[in-house]
Amino acid sequence: MSKKIGFIGLGTMGFPMAVNLKKAGFEVIGYDAFKGVYEKAAAAGITMVETLKEVAEQADEAIISMVRDYAQNVDVIFSEGGLLSAQPKNKTIIVMSTLAPDTMNELGKKVEEESELTLISAAVSGGASGAQAGTLSIMTSGSEEIVKSFMPYFDAIGSNTFYYGAEAGNSQVAKLVNNMILGVNMNAVAEGLKLGKHYGLPEEEILNLLKVSTGDSWVVRNWSDVSEWTADTALAVLQKDLIATYNEGVKLDIPMPFNALSST
Repeated sequence: MSKKIGFIGLGTMGFPMAVNLKKAGFEVIGYDAFKGVYEKAAAAGITMVETLKEVAEQADEAIISMVRDYAQNVDVIFSEGGLLSAQPKNKTIIVMSTLAPDTMNELGKKVEEESELTLISAAVSGGASGAQAGTLSIMTSGSEEIVKSFMPYFDAIGSNTFYYGAEAGNSQVAKLVNNMILGVNMNAVAEGLKLGKHYGLPEEEILNLLKVSTGDSWVVRNWSDVSEWTADTALAVLQKDLIATYNEGVKLDIPMPFNALSST
């Protein structure tokens, strides 16, 4: 009998992740505040329920939260009709949302103090295309024993899973590091191509050079997609993380001038 895993938040990232869990043989118990996704999810074999309480009741051991922010996670868990209304015990919430490190630590502490649930953090990188392909990079933190026991779930939705220690917020630090380097690199590639264009060099030939030289990077190899990112989609999410990284640097007195330039 296949394990039942709860999944909350079937948006651009969450829906394909839930589908891949289903394809891997798990029974996915899904919930989303937007009921428009229910028909599509049901067609993909996901068991959709009307309440968060039902998710908590039906999930065997784990519930993934892929909602937007801290406030939504608190609502999902602690609201009147939230997960705790089922009085669940010996289950784990896998928070895959992107939160500030201190905020994730705060959420983990709140769950530990006010419920009989466990929380681990599992930030993801790879975007919607990675979610669809099941090739996400997953950055985990929390109980190492639980993370290891949940590897079949992570293997269903990603290609690489990393562990960063017991503090729930650590995985969020790892994601901020990745996205800071992504943002800085995007600016470097854009500026390099701009210089080449000024001298009439064909962009495609510059990119071909970079791909086989020391200037190579994920940004270079995916420039056709990256260059199409817009301010109201992927760039907005990236800028949010760059600003969060900048704020961490200010708080910890760690100079990161390239990140500061990239976040403006």
